[in-house]
Amino acid sequence: MERSPAQMYALVIGVALVATGVLGFFYNASFGIDPVERDAVLGILDVNAWHNLVHLSTGALGLAVASSYAGSRVYAYGLGFVYLLVTIIGFVYGDGEAIFGLIPINTEDNVFHLLLGVAGLAAGAASPEAPAPTTTRPDIAQAR
Repeated sequence: MERSPAQMYALVIGVALVATGVLGFFYNASFGIDPVERDAVLGILDVNAWHNLVHLSTGALGLAVASSYAGSRVYAYGLGFVYLLVTIIGFVYGDGEAIFGLIPINTEDNVFHLLLGVAGLAAGAASPEAPAPTTTRPDIAQAR
């Protein structure tokens, strides 16, 4: 069965976010709030334990719905919208700050979130509401 763009997005982004979340704990596993502790993964993306949990949970959700046509479409649109909102909030807070005093961000994080958001909306839009009908009859496919 061919995957829709939204299913590919859910799978690829799910794997990437889970991997980023796990990798992030090797850099910083602190839940410190005042001041917010941070370290940069590969010298690029600011993370702490809160940020890692966000990546792990949004990635795991993607993996959970990747096999569902409708679920992955909702995920792509939902995550796209949420990450665009996070991008806007991140740019308002500014480089080196922490969203809601918990999640450290920098300009690179904001650009990453922007790309995730745009890709999510594009994957959702590229996936029709219903999958294309198959040309194989299930009764014939099972007989083979």
